[in-house]
Amino acid sequence: MRDLNPLPSTPYKLKNFLIGGVIFLTLISSFLFSSCRKIEVDENARLHFSTSTITFDTIFSTVGSITKRLTVYNRNNFPVSVNVRLAEGSNSFYSLNVDGEAGREVKNVEIAARDSMFVHVKVTLNPGNQNTPFLVLDSILFQVGRNIQDVDLVAYGQDAHFIVADKQVGNIHYKVVAAEHETTVWTKDKPYVIYGWAAVDSLGKLIIEPGTKIYIHRGGGIWVYRYGNIQVNGTKDEPVLFRGDRLESWFDTDYSQWDRIWINEGSEDNVIKHAIITNAFIGIQVEALKESLYNNNIIRHTIIKNTAGTGLLARASKLTVDNCLITNNGVCGLQLEIGQYQFEHVTIANYFSQTVRKNPAVYLANSYTTPLATYVGDASFSFTNCIVYGNIENELMIKKYNDNTIQLHKIFENCLLRTTLRDENFIACLYNENPQFSDYRKLDFTLKENSPAIDVGKVGLQNSYDLAGNWRDALPDLGAFEFIR
Repeated sequence: MRDLNPLPSTPYKLKNFLIGGVIFLTLISSFLFSSCRKIEVDENARLHFSTSTITFDTIFSTVGSITKRLTVYNRNNFPVSVNVRLAEGSNSFYSLNVDGEAGREVKNVEIAARDSMFVHVKVTLNPGNQNTPFLVLDSILFQVGRNIQDVDLVAYGQDAHFIVADKQVGNIHYKVVAAEHETTVWTKDKPYVIYGWAAVDSLGKLIIEPGTKIYIHRGGGIWVYRYGNIQVNGTKDEPVLFRGDRLESWFDTDYSQWDRIWINEGSEDNVIKHAIITNAFIGIQVEALKESLYNNNIIRHTIIKNTAGTGLLARASKLTVDNCLITNNGVCGLQLEIGQYQFEHVTIANYFSQTVRKNPAVYLANSYTTPLATYVGDASFSFTNCIVYGNIENELMIKKYNDNTIQLHKIFENCLLRTTLRDENFIACLYNENPQFSDYRKLDFTLKENSPAIDVGKVGLQNSYDLAGNWRDALPDLGAFEFIR
């Protein structure tokens, strides 16, 4: 490559030589210095790159390899010696060619002052191999002295719909999937893989059809912005799946593979039915950003499980939940603060064992605190035919802000509760009786035949079938599952 700012080929000057007697020795010295010169190393020297991320955005339906080029610039006024390697080393799907030298690691590559070099990157994939991750990630590490910089590598390993963030607000990287006045439909034809956040803009709508599978990379999620709308239309036989994009079995116990489904206030009801939401930091967060519009958020026949944080978090919102299971949550199963909330035939069972859990399965309050302020407001909670149980003594906490002008209404009717609380608004409830789940260690919360939760539910509710699709009889059972004789 042409030198951007040519320097003498030999930067060292020969001094104090005799004009007439030592020309031969001078030539020898000049040769030795020029052939063995040392590259100057500045521990703080930085390189510059033509891009910070190389994305292989071809969908590999037929072609399994592609090569891209990266330009590396040395904008310093001195040459540098660079070690280049792939972070994943021999396990990488990628390979490098650094100024003509191939390998996963290339050492001591010189870049002259004000000059540059090329790095060619190749990824080789078999898109038909279902064991290949959806997103194949790595990075190229460049080391000058003790200073290490990196360029990210992103490739698509399986055929899918890929949603890659192309905008940023604050620390959220996102891509709008349903713009203003736009309705977007996701179908089950291929999985959807989200890298960043998939955002539904104001007055946009996202409809997700039965059987759709959605895989979300770490730190990402689905964001339904103010006045946006989401409709998740799973069925018993074809639920909609939300989970992390790492499919290896080892990641099944990684309980924060992705961030959350985040729903803000709107003017149209959001509906999630027959969904499985697993291995997120928070399963669903329903939260008003600026004003409580009290459109309803309806969650039916849905499983929220294996979260590092709370399973279902709602603030200043309206929520209707029935025939759902919320389980194995590192913080709370339910965290409800200010708003209107109604739960019927829901099992909240928390036996989380990855860490010592101190928070209850269900936390209710008419206030909440953010780093900016504490907010207070009226709250109304109704639980009917529900089970609240887990492995700590008190799985229910109700916190009322100390102000008589701020109301907190609650009713637990025909519920099985593990709690030390007693209240006049707890009607026909069972306290601290083992619900006799079939196998809570395997997250099987169907009822054994000797369960005290059988046939003691309030009659007359509209929930005609349970989470598993079984019809409820004339004497309904508590929780999400009807015992089948």
